[in-house]
Amino acid sequence: MMKKNLIGYLLFFFLWKGSLAQDQQVPTPQWRSVYHFTPAKNWTNDPNGLIYLNGEFHLYNQQNPFENKWGHMSWGHATSTDLIHWKHLPIAIPEIINGTDTIWRFSGCAVWDANNSSGFCEKDGCLVAVYTAHQPYQKKESQFISYSNDGGLTFTDYSKNPVIDLQKRDFRDPNVTWNEELKKWVMVVVLPAEHKALFYASTNLKEWDLLSEFGNAGFVDGYWECPALIQLNVDGEPGKKKWVLLISAGGRKRGTYMHYFVGDFEKGVFKNDSPADTILTVDGGDSFYAAIPWNGVPDNKKILIGWMVPGDQPTYPWRGQMSIPRDLSVRNTKNGYRLVQTPTSLIEKNLDHFSSEVIKKNGMQIANAEKELQSIPGNAFWLDATVSIKQGTDFGFKIGRKKGKDGKTTATVIGYNGSSRALYVDKTLSANSKNKKTFLSESADGVVKNNSLRIQILFDKSSLEVFLNDGEKVITTYIFPDADANGLSVFAKNGSATINSLTVRDLSKNKQD
Repeated sequence: MMKKNLIGYLLFFFLWKGSLAQDQQVPTPQWRSVYHFTPAKNWTNDPNGLIYLNGEFHLYNQQNPFENKWGHMSWGHATSTDLIHWKHLPIAIPEIINGTDTIWRFSGCAVWDANNSSGFCEKDGCLVAVYTAHQPYQKKESQFISYSNDGGLTFTDYSKNPVIDLQKRDFRDPNVTWNEELKKWVMVVVLPAEHKALFYASTNLKEWDLLSEFGNAGFVDGYWECPALIQLNVDGEPGKKKWVLLISAGGRKRGTYMHYFVGDFEKGVFKNDSPADTILTVDGGDSFYAAIPWNGVPDNKKILIGWMVPGDQPTYPWRGQMSIPRDLSVRNTKNGYRLVQTPTSLIEKNLDHFSSEVIKKNGMQIANAEKELQSIPGNAFWLDATVSIKQGTDFGFKIGRKKGKDGKTTATVIGYNGSSRALYVDKTLSANSKNKKTFLSESADGVVKNNSLRIQILFDKSSLEVFLNDGEKVITTYIFPDADANGLSVFAKNGSATINSLTVRDLSKNKQD
């Protein structure tokens, strides 16, 4: 969880410029996402307590119930049956304001205690939330639990909280799952400044024993936060599984950042497959953070969702949103096992119900040119293209295009550079954004085979997520085009390309509940 607050760390300074003083009071419906989760109003950050129960996806999230800026951290609550439409519910776990015992409910998780191991359940299981209690006056963070017997609408604090207390100023973001090998609940939680992940085990969610520590590896130029330990299937290798440890971190050099480790988790110890100085990036953009998976999804499916960090997002009456939910797996590449993220099939297979097809082309040739495609007036679409390109060709799309009265065109460029073999998002000509950068993925060499690639562009009013070749590379960011900046074009420079298939679906008329 991003926490520039009374703790006073120097961490994440640049992300929070303006986040503590959002004076913008003019509604901005032109930038309100329609197929991504946004709060009805006010500030949101990390997803918390993700759990699937009785046919519904529960999304708890860090919310400020009072203002459109960070503060008063509490657990907001929303539910969905399709991961597109969300029902906004009352605050589930509010902050406690009690003089010098003020407690903010920072990030954590939720599990379904089917066998009443905790002793909290009144019948047939109950929901137990495990999270960090931030006590600003005591300058301390510890791990609390709360439980719900009404399906997650309201929670009762455990009377003997905290369940883990190291008397630390920075100690946070527990993520708990059931471990079949140990037959225990396993928690991963971090010591941010020490760059350590701690693994604990419990039989009852109340008493925890330290199993092991892992750290000082990967990206260490920022505080570690929001860990998640996930066992994933390996694509194309039936029965093969690998463990992935996700860690969020932020720092001067990288900004908003998530990295991960692939390895094994045996007898409570995580073993990293890579050398300690290997850094594996989850997302190449500037807006994907604090991502964790849902617990309890049928068939043990792993679906991840992350907070899209608002940065200079000038929106009102809300600020911040979630990414598209993503299916996770691991793929064996020439460089080793790597994390793969794709827009979840639970949404993609139902796109016909959520959208209308407005562009469909097959076999389109383009060489050293730019061609206009049909505009998408609502600026909320899902583009999916498979392309064959000549070596060295720079191919891509321009979205949110508009020619101004001064003759200058604003647009965001999304492309694949055939020379550097990298996916990129170029915002240098984007409108209404202070962060006019170009984001470049790590080289896709080995990802793009036979000069053939698949690009998926998920643009939703202001949020932008780009997936290359079934999720081996991902870039997530924001852009803020004018409401009438809805032009779309395709280009090829320094060579030629064949668009084998192109489908664009308009989701602008899809409304959240």
